[in-house]
Amino acid sequence: MAKRPVPKYDFKAFGAAIKAARTGRKESRKKVSDEMFISPRYLANIENKGQHPSLQIFFELMRRYNISVDQFLLETPPEKNTQRRQMEHDIQKIETKDEVIHDDSRRR
Repeated sequence: MAKRPVPKYDFKAFGAAIKAARTGRKESRKKVSDEMFISPRYLANIENKGQHPSLQIFFELMRRYNISVDQFLLETPPEKNTQRRQMEHDIQKIETKDEVIHDDSRRR
């Protein structure tokens, strides 16, 4: 039986988003690779060449950098794009720190 002709999804935009998020956090490729138990070359190929990551690595990168795959996989724009998700994550971290500061000041 012949193989069904299916166009391969181009992961270059996803790789670019991963690289932008990683460099935005000032994380080295080595640090991320070590923490995710993958080779730096594999991560570089995902970021720069659009190499197809395994489903597990794809999921871990999305979660690590709060990236919405909707903007890459869906034809209609998502309600929250990657930048908005990252901004909300950063705001949440700031609010959490602010709550700790307020709690400390009340105890004094």
